[in-house]
Amino acid sequence: MHRALKLALNIAGGLLSLAGVAFVGIRLSGYMAEIDLARFHWKAWLLAGFFALVYGTANTLLARAWWNLMEFLKAPAGWGWAWRIYGVSQLAKYVPGNIFHLASRQALSMAAGFEGWMLAKSTVWELGLLVLAGVMFFGLILDLLFPSLPFFAPLLVFVGVFLSVEAGLRCWSAPSIARALAWQWVFLIISGLVFVGVLALVAPQSVNFALLPTFCGSYVIAWLAGLVTPGAPAGVGVRELVLLYLLEGYVMETNLLLAVVLGRLVTVAGDLLFFCMASTARTGKG
Repeated sequence: MHRALKLALNIAGGLLSLAGVAFVGIRLSGYMAEIDLARFHWKAWLLAGFFALVYGTANTLLARAWWNLMEFLKAPAGWGWAWRIYGVSQLAKYVPGNIFHLASRQALSMAAGFEGWMLAKSTVWELGLLVLAGVMFFGLILDLLFPSLPFFAPLLVFVGVFLSVEAGLRCWSAPSIARALAWQWVFLIISGLVFVGVLALVAPQSVNFALLPTFCGSYVIAWLAGLVTPGAPAGVGVRELVLLYLLEGYVMETNLLLAVVLGRLVTVAGDLLFFCMASTARTGKG
């Protein structure tokens, strides 16, 4: 690759990443302004910080999935390099437009010598598998449609569908594709559980063990709606509407909205932590 083009791609990818950092700062200050800080004890804030750390660390699973997709597309990269590129570019999803993290990753990866068409294919695979993983969580909210179902039925459907899809991918596609889907699936479970933890901080009386799958599934379905909505930076606004619809009658609207805002604060802080962690990875692509 021509040196000038490589430099331009590095600059473009870096600028998009820096723009993401700026927008994250704006988001964090905005969410903090919406929360009554005095309402929560310092222990609650400590737990919120722990949830942010869990969420940020879980983002590594998404980077791992992308790394597996690169392997599938015959463009193997060093794990440290893939982790760094994924983490550094990920903050750009907060830039209005909802695609700039993908553009940043594309530019930084092309600057490292990877073919643009292959990177585009990895993005299509990644988004397709994420949607597939998210759709599986409809199994966890079956009790919203069929309240008479026993507690374990949605869980059995949820796990059964995942195992069936994994087996199919391993038989008819490639093990690396199945691994990528598994990493994404686990990430979404962790994301849902983090939201349930945040909701428990806001309205502990609304959360019990029997409702945990429902709340977790509802959060991921709301996340999925934000993912597929064009132009919404990181799904802002869309997730809230879907969550209010799905959990109406389970959680008071005021508590749910507060949990959503606090949850946003946690996930944005988690993404920032992931950015910081990934920035320390080695840069060699091989």
